[in-house]
Amino acid sequence: MNPLRVAVVGAGWAGIAAAVHASKAGHAIEVFEMAPQPGGRARTVQVASHALDNGQHILIGAYQATLELMQEVGANTATLLRRLPLALQYPDGQGLALRPGAPVPAFVRAVLRRRGWRWRDRLALLAAASRWAAMRFRCAESVNVSELCKGLPVAVQAQLIEPLCVAALNTSAAQASGAVFLRVLHDALFSGPGSSDLLLPAAPLGALLPQPAAVWFERHGVRLHTTARVAELQPMGAGWLLDGQRFDAVVLACSASEAARLCKQVAPEWAHQAATLRYEPIVTVYLSCAGARLALPMVALHAGAIAPAQFAFDLGALGGPAGVFAFVVSGAREWVDRGLEATASATLAQALAAFPPGTWPAPPVVLHVAAEKRATFRCTPGLQRPAAAIAERLWAAGDYVAGPYPATLEGAVRAGRDAALGLA
Repeated sequence: MNPLRVAVVGAGWAGIAAAVHASKAGHAIEVFEMAPQPGGRARTVQVASHALDNGQHILIGAYQATLELMQEVGANTATLLRRLPLALQYPDGQGLALRPGAPVPAFVRAVLRRRGWRWRDRLALLAAASRWAAMRFRCAESVNVSELCKGLPVAVQAQLIEPLCVAALNTSAAQASGAVFLRVLHDALFSGPGSSDLLLPAAPLGALLPQPAAVWFERHGVRLHTTARVAELQPMGAGWLLDGQRFDAVVLACSASEAARLCKQVAPEWAHQAATLRYEPIVTVYLSCAGARLALPMVALHAGAIAPAQFAFDLGALGGPAGVFAFVVSGAREWVDRGLEATASATLAQALAAFPPGTWPAPPVVLHVAAEKRATFRCTPGLQRPAAAIAERLWAAGDYVAGPYPATLEGAVRAGRDAALGLA
């Protein structure tokens, strides 16, 4: 295979994956990033004296492509990620908590031990899980998660299915794809010991991949251009012109809307499909309270009409600033419509009401509100996502391209890797 001169447009996690894998294959790589730093939607920002992320991201042990990429660029996953058995526990201590070991028996034991559910609730969940396993964790593309879980007790749907669904797909169970939800469950439960573990960032997101990748780029001759938005993409013979520069191949690892803009003339049907994706926002409300600690690094919350957040993270327990807490509002379109100030106020009230007395030595205050209005595509039943291959030696890489995963870091990394492998 002859080495190619390759342009990667975008230095988010998909772009980093594409650049690393293409460079390892012997190609000459240039990366163009419109922001001042790499990282995309999983990046670190400076707020007052704190380095905070633009949103709270988590991984699971099954996300092998992401873990391998981090290790490739020199990121120490053992220290940068805190590995915990999967637990969805609420401030009152109730919830589902798996113990270390093989995920399937750990899941069964956790369901049987789950306090606060009736025996028929527990047995109904195990029966449903057995049906899904018999179906090989597949269902019709038209089925949503609520339909998939029809017949499960209300408590199980509200306290397990809904928070799992919104955490994994950023889409409510009534609107989310049952097929994609089952794929996530399959990989978490059947990818071996540790596959269902939560991997919580114990450092700012920039340290997990973007910063080590920038060092890796420099060592391996990958040229990274920041604050460099590509204006135009044109075909030229067997290659492509990017703002007048000729490349043998191009990987569009930018957002779907940016990729659609660049492809409007060269691949109009693909561009239309990418441009018409719908999105769900995520809002992260950072609260500060000196001396406060949560019982666990990650706590599930009961969300509702006046309670926005589904999860709270104790950043101090994860190696971050002590007394700082991230409250995550997924599927946040209604709260974005109410306004970020109203969302922050409601989250503050939720924090005070949800936790036991004594959790907060003083009233917490809002430190920062991060809103990603296009955090993820809406992962709905039957959604036709844009293909990764756009034209000859023109690829798209991002968490939105056609694939088995929802909009996750793993989906982005896999898309970048696959685009690099398809360049030959």
